[in-house]
Amino acid sequence: MPTDTTRRPQTNIAIQPNPNLADQIRRRAYELYEERGREEGHELEDWLRAEEEVRGRRVRDVTAN
Repeated sequence: MPTDTTRRPQTNIAIQPNPNLADQIRRRAYELYEERGREEGHELEDWLRAEEEVRGRRVRDVTAN
Protein backbone atom coordinates (compact mmCIF):
# COMPACT_ATOMS: atom_id res chain seq x y z
CA MET A 1 0.00 0.00 0.00
CA PRO A 2 1.54 3.36 -1.00
CA THR A 3 2.17 5.89 1.72
CA ASP A 4 2.62 9.60 1.37
CA THR A 5 6.06 10.34 2.74
CA THR A 6 6.23 13.81 1.24
CA ARG A 7 6.83 16.34 3.93
CA ARG A 8 5.62 19.84 3.54
CA PRO A 9 7.81 22.61 4.91
CA GLN A 10 6.48 24.07 8.10
CA THR A 11 5.57 27.71 7.81
CA ASN A 12 6.06 29.86 10.85
CA ILE A 13 4.53 33.27 10.56
CA ALA A 14 5.30 35.74 13.28
CA ILE A 15 2.50 38.22 13.74
CA GLN A 16 3.55 41.34 15.53
CA PRO A 17 0.72 42.76 17.60
CA ASN A 18 0.13 46.45 17.18
CA PRO A 19 -0.73 48.04 20.52
CA ASN A 20 -2.15 51.07 18.71
CA LEU A 21 -4.59 49.03 16.63
CA ALA A 22 -7.19 48.68 19.40
CA ASP A 23 -6.88 52.39 20.17
CA GLN A 24 -7.38 53.29 16.52
CA ILE A 25 -10.45 51.07 16.32
CA ARG A 26 -11.79 52.47 19.59
CA ARG A 27 -11.37 56.07 18.38
CA ARG A 28 -13.02 55.35 15.04
CA ALA A 29 -15.94 53.56 16.72
CA TYR A 30 -16.45 56.59 18.94
CA GLU A 31 -16.36 58.88 15.89
CA LEU A 32 -19.08 56.76 14.28
CA TYR A 33 -21.12 57.02 17.50
CA GLU A 34 -20.77 60.80 17.47
CA GLU A 35 -21.59 61.04 13.76
CA ARG A 36 -24.85 59.24 14.48
CA GLY A 37 -25.72 61.88 17.06
CA ARG A 38 -24.67 59.72 20.03
CA GLU A 39 -27.57 57.36 19.46
CA GLU A 40 -27.19 54.34 21.74
CA GLY A 41 -27.65 50.72 20.74
CA HIS A 42 -25.18 50.51 17.85
CA GLU A 43 -22.03 49.68 19.80
CA LEU A 44 -21.27 46.39 18.06
CA GLU A 45 -22.10 47.78 14.62
CA ASP A 46 -19.82 50.77 15.23
CA TRP A 47 -17.00 48.59 16.52
CA LEU A 48 -17.17 46.16 13.61
CA ARG A 49 -17.32 48.95 11.05
CA ALA A 50 -14.42 50.76 12.71
CA GLU A 51 -12.42 47.54 12.81
CA GLU A 52 -13.06 46.93 9.12
CA GLU A 53 -12.10 50.49 8.20
CA VAL A 54 -8.94 50.57 10.31
CA ARG A 55 -7.75 47.11 9.27
CA GLY A 56 -8.57 47.85 5.63
CA ARG A 57 -6.56 51.03 5.82
CA ARG A 58 -3.62 49.11 7.30
CA VAL A 59 -3.77 46.47 4.55
CA ARG A 60 -3.78 49.17 1.88
CA ASP A 61 -0.81 50.87 3.55
CA VAL A 62 1.19 47.63 3.65
CA THR A 63 0.42 46.65 0.06
CA ALA A 64 1.26 50.14 -1.19
CA ASN A 65 4.84 49.83 0.10
